[in-house]
Amino acid sequence: MIEVEGLSKTYRVAAKQPGLAGTLRHFVHRRSREVAAVRGLSFAIDPGEMVGFLGANGAGKTTTLKMLCGLIHPSAGLVRVAGFEPRRRQRAFLQQITLVMGQKQQLIWDLPPLDSLRVNAAVYGLSDSEAQRRIDALAQMLELGEELTRPVRKLSLGQRMKAELLAALLHQPSVLFLDEPTLGLDVNAQARVRGFLAEYNRRTGATVLLTSHYMADITALCPRVLLIHQGALFHDGPLEQLAARLAPCRQVRLELAEPPTSEALAPFGELECLEGRAASLLVPRDRLTAVVAQLLARFEVLDLEVSDPPIEELIGGLFRDQPSAPSAG
Repeated sequence: MIEVEGLSKTYRVAAKQPGLAGTLRHFVHRRSREVAAVRGLSFAIDPGEMVGFLGANGAGKTTTLKMLCGLIHPSAGLVRVAGFEPRRRQRAFLQQITLVMGQKQQLIWDLPPLDSLRVNAAVYGLSDSEAQRRIDALAQMLELGEELTRPVRKLSLGQRMKAELLAALLHQPSVLFLDEPTLGLDVNAQARVRGFLAEYNRRTGATVLLTSHYMADITALCPRVLLIHQGALFHDGPLEQLAARLAPCRQVRLELAEPPTSEALAPFGELECLEGRAASLLVPRDRLTAVVAQLLARFEVLDLEVSDPPIEELIGGLFRDQPSAPSAG
């Protein structure tokens, strides 16, 4: 459904020194430099897949989504979405996709969502009866009722986001590009939006590419993730493989009958913390089974838990530890 090969986007920006003197020099001798936002991305997404798209702020996620939608043109590479070349912006292509951005809105602020939905229905050539049928079905899935008849400015952020989703899905797109759809929502509203997206994917078989800084969105919805770092693809595969790649160790938390010493625990792994009878160790994955057996034989263990370090910390560590790539040009 989505094919990307060697996708790149480079922007030319002004290289101007600050202050009045810098402005005057730039006026006389203009200089610019090239900044690479996306560098040689290649991936493919099958029909019906829900794929997470991860990366730090400025990694190139939104730029990539805009190229997949045809809003901006790539500097190099090939893109096909639903069999179309996005940059051509053909009518048949636009009827197949939707883009939802958590920090943008399409609903008219002072009007009820229902009025904006009727405008959308007219744009997509839906009859009144068909539009109402789709509105009713989506509103039921999103748990929207009288909220559709109140001005958008009087809705809560969660209600407004659900109405935005309804507006974006009214034409029944087969490809959903979702850029931070739960941004700013409370925990309960995030869970409801996630539940809706999972149900929508199950019912319609739509292909979903989802960016989010909330890892709960990714872990709940996306069996596969793409991680980009400094505009280049760093990982394409299951989230568990990414965790294993970023963290060669697993976390072993223990509660013992008697407080241990750090010297007694040192042979079993890297000691993260020791507080009374509780301890946490980092153990290499290939030694995990043997180390757990040795701990059970050596100590009186009241509780033992093995887990991966939180994926948020692993990805955050990747972004902190790797130096920024120099700008092109």
